[in-house]
Amino acid sequence: MVIPLLAELVRINSVNPSLAPGSPGEAAVARFIAGSLQHPNISIQLLEPMAGRLSVVATVKGTGGGRSLMFNGHIDTVAVEGMAEPFSGAVREGRLYGRGSFDMKGSIAAGMAALLALAEAPPRGDVVFAAVADEEYGSLGTMELLRHVRTNAAIVTEPTALDVCLAHKGYLWIEVETQGVAAHGSRFELGVDANMRMGRFLAKLDLLEQELRARRPHPLLGPPSLHAAMLNGGSGLSTYSASCKLQIERRTIPGETEESVMRELMELVDDSMGATIKSYFVREPFEVSPDAAIVQAAVRATRAERGCEPAFIGDTPWMDAALLQAAGLETVVLGPRGAGAHADEEWVDVKSVEQLARILEAIARDH
Repeated sequence: MVIPLLAELVRINSVNPSLAPGSPGEAAVARFIAGSLQHPNISIQLLEPMAGRLSVVATVKGTGGGRSLMFNGHIDTVAVEGMAEPFSGAVREGRLYGRGSFDMKGSIAAGMAALLALAEAPPRGDVVFAAVADEEYGSLGTMELLRHVRTNAAIVTEPTALDVCLAHKGYLWIEVETQGVAAHGSRFELGVDANMRMGRFLAKLDLLEQELRARRPHPLLGPPSLHAAMLNGGSGLSTYSASCKLQIERRTIPGETEESVMRELMELVDDSMGATIKSYFVREPFEVSPDAAIVQAAVRATRAERGCEPAFIGDTPWMDAALLQAAGLETVVLGPRGAGAHADEEWVDVKSVEQLARILEAIARDH
């Protein structure tokens, strides 16, 4: 059952229109999911965090006395330019191909299969399956979800090769602007070059970047980092630049905060730069204790399914796990094997999707 579900999910274009304007978004795939989960013991709600952008919340009511659990995954995908067959859903040599197969419709199919199995014989605690919109851009889906639904614990089913992910990095997007004075290129006595001022800041930023990578690393995530992502200054070859803007991405590890990151950057500024610094988008890092109840339930179920001990791992990309954990849901990340997230060729290991469905069901019955 799970692989035919997955193939249908991949065949439905759900490219995020915030990433690729004109793309259809999640509405069609959300309606397919809702239609596929029709069962007397499953209640279904569609949420709309933005016009035309749908998330699905499907719930199996528990028999009583157990902790509630959420399976969380996103149904939007990145764009498909460069892909030969982005919506094929073809299976070759144990791999199912297509945009979103790995990131993360394989996990969505596993969550659907697990929920349908749980509906046949409900566990003690309520189980919520949340297939959310917009994780690839602004996480509007999970933020809207948390206004309606809370559970004791959550499993974010991003791909982990069936290992147990305890942590991921966060990030800040930061803008630095230096001010100059526009003047004709021949009048050095009148002009102040904002680009040169930014160069002084960049020289210090380079030293900070090296120092960050030399810091004591997080045991699962490594050190923090930053890069100067985009730089724009000047209006013409014969004009002193009046303004220069730099956009920085700063990747954070658990224990770092927006305040601590911004303080370090402000310390780089001196009066010769005429610089202002502001953060304009922040995503916190995520970390859960290996002793947490949901983590231990994930270990038990994964060990039983795989016949070996799963590894504890960390991952560098940001996930909705951080939002769930911050909202008080004890959260872990666990998903299938595969490759090609955001790449021209994307696939998910079919066997691992089938295994994940059984693992999720087992966790819901155990935790």
